[in-house]
Formats: sequence, structure tokens, C-alpha cells
Amino acid sequence: MHKLFITAAFAALAAFPLVSGSYGLDLVNKIMIYAVLALSLELLVGSTGLVCFGQAAFFGIGAYATVLVMGLDLGDSLLWILPVCVALAGLYALAVGALSLRTKGVYFIMVTLAFAQMAYYVVHDTPLGGGTDGIYLYSKPVLGSLDLDKPLVLYGFTWASLLGVYVFLAVLLQSRFGRALAGIRVNEQRMRATGFSTYPYKLAAFTISGAIAGLSGFLFAVKDGFVNPELMSWHLSGAVLIMIILGGLGHLRGALIGAFAFALLQELFKSEAIFGNFAKHWHLGLGLSIIACVAWLPNGLVGIPEKISQRLRGVPRDEQEAHHG
Repeated sequence: MHKLFITAAFAALAAFPLVSGSYGLDLVNKIMIYAVLALSLELLVGSTGLVCFGQAAFFGIGAYATVLVMGLDLGDSLLWILPVCVALAGLYALAVGALSLRTKGVYFIMVTLAFAQMAYYVVHDTPLGGGTDGIYLYSKPVLGSLDLDKPLVLYGFTWASLLGVYVFLAVLLQSRFGRALAGIRVNEQRMRATGFSTYPYKLAAFTISGAIAGLSGFLFAVKDGFVNPELMSWHLSGAVLIMIILGGLGHLRGALIGAFAFALLQELFKSEAIFGNFAKHWHLGLGLSIIACVAWLPNGLVGIPEKISQRLRGVPRDEQEAHHG
């Protein structure tokens, strides 16, 4: 059932340009980029149990690396620019993970936030990142005859990247490595007692997560043609965390659903055509919607089918809550 849903979802995204205008194409392209970022965080939070509050740093490094590397005039081939940008984000994640994973709980959250803020201030307060003005990307990478400056080509590349990341993570989580991550999430102390050295597994997951976030940053920079320090702000890290919680932790499809739900709710409440002057206060409507979803769906949006099934079978509310717990 889940595989059928994912297949239908990717097929619908592939066919979307056939029925969409330029605005819809750009919006869905942006959401797919955030979905890649959400998948990267799902690997940490939902699959490994590591609540990271610095994912925006890896996203921003991937974006800034794209602009800075393109500015070196060493060629515009996607075949080397993309790996370099992803590798730089992954290397920073490796360094951050090597230090932050020595802490636990709220301390781990604060350390990852601190490293993210360090990266933010490097691009905000130094000439490297152009300061508050940011940097423009004046030319975009190409792959043979494929020019990412064309919206349809970029959409197709983003779609392929999202599909590739999803399949990669699905295979990874079914492997021995993925089962080890699941064990760490459930009971790390027991994993250690059985002879597993959990630190290398967590560091590898942290590095892979950072590299995937760097990929999403690359895609964002190519789409917008502009980067600024806000790409590394803690607000973005919080928004991505909300996405995966909204969709449903512990499910890759939940990260996809959460990214689309969060972005579409945001667009809905920003619409002056629907909400008039209230659109200025779109944060309020978005916040109330998220609170309602979390309260009604403890397992996230992926739990809707189960919720409906329980209602149809007449399962009492207290039993539903006990099941979710």
C-alpha cells in the first residue's frame, strides 16, 4: 500500500508540468527541494533518534558552495560542481557530528544549533558570503545539452534528485546499517551491551544527512539564483523539524507529506484572495493548523488512514490514544 502511494505520488509529480503554469511549476519545484531537506533530517530524527537543530547549516553550505564554486570560472559542468557542493556540506557535517555526538539529549540539540549559528555568522559577517546582501548566481551548471537555467529541465532534475534520495534512504534503512540505526533509536544502551559501537553509526548517519541537505541547498541556489544568510538561520531548521513531525516521524513518506503539507498550508494562509487582510498574520493560521494536526494525529499525517479505519470500526478514543502511545 505504501509503495503504491509513493509510486503514485512520484508519477503525479512527474506529470505535473503537463497541467501547470509557471507559478505552479516553481512552487512545486521549491517544495520538492524542501522535501529533500526533510528527508535528510528524517534520517537523523525519525530513523536514528537524533534531534538536530542545525540542519539549515548544511543546506546553506550546499547553497553557498554552489555560488562560490561557480564564481571560480573553472567550468560549469554539473558533473563536478554538484559533487563538490555535496562533499563540502558532508565534510562540515562530519566535523560537527564528530564533536556534537559526544553529547546527548538537549545538549546535543544546543551544540548542533551552536554550530549552525557559527556558520550563519561566517556568511553574515564576513566578505566570504557577501554579508547580509548575499550573493547572486550569474550562471548555472549544465550537463551536456541539459541547461538547468530552463525551468522545465530544473524541475525534472529536482524530481530525479528527490526520487534518488528517497530510494537511496529506503534501501539504506533496510540494510544492516539501517537496522543498527533503528536499534540506536529504540535503545542505544542495549545496542552497546550487544557489542555495537554506536558512535560510528551515528556519525555516518549524521554525515550522510548533511550531504543530502547540501544537495537540497545546491538545488535551491540553482533555482533561485541567489543565496543569503537566512538560508542558515535557525528558523529554517525549526521549519524542517516541523515538516517531519507534521508528516509523521519514522516514515520516509512522512517527510514528503510533511514538506508538501507545510508549504501548501503556508501558501494558503498567505493568500490575500482567500483570507484578505488576515493574510498578513499567516503565521497564526499556520500555527493553529499545525497544532490541530498534531493534536488530532499523534502519528502525523501518515496516520490518517489508520485513524479513519479506527473510526469506522468504532474504536473508542481512549483505545486509539493508547494505541498511538
